[in-house]
Parts: sequence; structure tokens; C-alpha cells
Amino acid sequence: MKEIEVGILGATGMVGQHFIKFLDGHPWFRLTWLGASERSAGKAYRDAAKWHLGGTAPAAVAGLTVSEAKPGNAPKLLFSAMDASVATEIEQAFAAAGHTVVSNSKNHRMDADVPLLVPEINADHLQLLAGQKATRGWGGQIVTNPNCSTVVLTMGLAPLKQFGIKKVVVTTLQAVSGAGYPGVPSMDILGNVVPFIGGEEEKMQQETQKILGDFAGSHIAPLTAGVSAHCNRVAVIDGHTVTISVELEAKVTEAEIKQAFASFRGLPQERNLPSAPQFPVQYMEEVDRPQPRKDAERDRGMAVFVGRLRPCPVFDWKFVALGHNTVRGAAGAAVLNAELMVSEGLLD
Repeated sequence: MKEIEVGILGATGMVGQHFIKFLDGHPWFRLTWLGASERSAGKAYRDAAKWHLGGTAPAAVAGLTVSEAKPGNAPKLLFSAMDASVATEIEQAFAAAGHTVVSNSKNHRMDADVPLLVPEINADHLQLLAGQKATRGWGGQIVTNPNCSTVVLTMGLAPLKQFGIKKVVVTTLQAVSGAGYPGVPSMDILGNVVPFIGGEEEKMQQETQKILGDFAGSHIAPLTAGVSAHCNRVAVIDGHTVTISVELEAKVTEAEIKQAFASFRGLPQERNLPSAPQFPVQYMEEVDRPQPRKDAERDRGMAVFVGRLRPCPVFDWKFVALGHNTVRGAAGAAVLNAELMVSEGLLD
């Protein structure tokens, strides 16, 4: 297929750098434009941003001149890593100007006409885009991916939706990279657990119900299950671990749940999209897995690993899930969303 030029809004920040890294060598997308604040505009990327990831910025990107994050000469397809404090107005301005904005920012996730997309789970929610264009009058469109911890939770729950999800209690052990750079002060996190991440519990609860909900013509009918989240920051670099207890409508066996995990697939796998893992949810039989250090980077960080399935004396079942928060929970998630949109003919 013809290579598609793409750009990044918020390219100098931590999430922007993860987008740059993930897009390097992408078979469909070629990064040609970088947008950031006025203070970075006009500089070469190597001079505008300190590279915080391993190695150095890709050579093809280091020499690109950073533009101000305003519509003008940007490509039609943009990935947004904008800070929440400015994302609303900037993303809407680009959508109004005819751009497709695939956003990692939280600002539009819960808008009724904006898809909150996990391609293996709710690809049909892209049908919201028709109403988005009709009601807002945009020439472009906005699609979002969920909060980094919500991705792990929903990928773990989605295979179980067929059994009827009634109640969920989830506790997170979230890596420090999820806080960006410079993130959590070292004196607060080393040898410690911080049992509060602002707004995180509310996002997990609300986003899960939207993602696992059903497309109902002009809106999403949310999952009726109750979802309760406890969110904690821990001294792990990459990889969010979540422990999940779930009550189901159907009475199912351990073997049936493991088979549901093993057989779970979606349109990304059917269409062999470039960033899609062959097995999006992978069950691990070891008694002490998954673990962030050993498993988060596997499958380019795009798979979710589950394990320790066992009966729950309060609900029905409990298990552990792990995903790479800056890949499957951020940059990789948005890129996979864009790949799905290309395959659906939504970027023509």
C-alpha cells in the first residue's frame, strides 16, 4: 500500500517520544511532521527535546524542524500526545481543519460521539464517527485510546464478556513511566508504594464500561457491570500489573475461562495489521507470572499477559493481568487504532 505521512502533536514529551520510537520503521506510516509548543517551534527536534528513552532519537526524526501545534502544513493523520491541559482545543482545531486525530490524551475519551477504541474489543464503535462529523461539522475526526491501566483491565475482561460480567474489583500496581517525565520524585517512590494516582480510579471505572459497552445506533450503551478500582504507583519502570476479581452471570469452569483467553482474537488479528500481536491475550501457567521485568516487553509490548486464575471466595474468579503501559497503553495502542481505521477505509 502507499505510505501514509503522519505527524505527532506533543512530540517533545515522554509519550511523544514513545510515538516516535514505535513509528520508526513502520511499514505503513512515515513520520514527517512534529508539533509542539511555541517555545519548541522552529528548532530541530534534537535541539527542542531531550531524549529520555533508550539510545538516541531516530536519525530521520532528529533533524526534523518542530512546528507549532496549529493546523497548517501538518499531514492529514496525526497522533496526539498532548498534555491534558491543552489537548481539548488543539485536537478540536485539527479535527475541524480536516485532520484525523488519533489521541492518547484523556480529554475526549468520554465524549458520547468519540470512539474509545481497543481494536480487538470494540472495533464497531468506529461507527460513532458518522455522528461526530454530522453534529460537530468537522471535516476531520477524533478517535481515542484508553488510559494505560484501563487497556490492561479491558483486555483481561473482554474474553469473559461472553459469560456475562456482573461485578469487577481491580487493584493496580502501576509503573513510574506512566507518570511521564520527570514523574514521581525518587524519594517518594523508591522502597515505597504510593496508593493514589489522581483521577485514575475514576477513569478505569468509566472507561471500562464504555469500552465493553455495545454500539446502540447513535451512542454506546455502557456495560452494566459495577467496576471498582484501587490504583497504586510502584517502583517498576515499565509494565502495569492489575489484579482482577470478577463475578459472572454464567457458571463456568477454569478450563472454559482459559480457553476464552486463548481463543480471543479481533479484527487486528484477522487482518494481520502491522502492530497487532498474533495472540493479544496470553495465559501463563507459571505460578508467579506474569511479571513486568520478564513479560512487559514481549510481542513488542502489544500483548497482555494473564495468569494465576483461581476461584474467588467473594466473587467467582480472580486473576492477574499485565501490559506495557507506554506501548499497549499509549503509543502502540494509538498506532494500532490508526491501522484499523486504514483497514476500514476511514482515512481515504
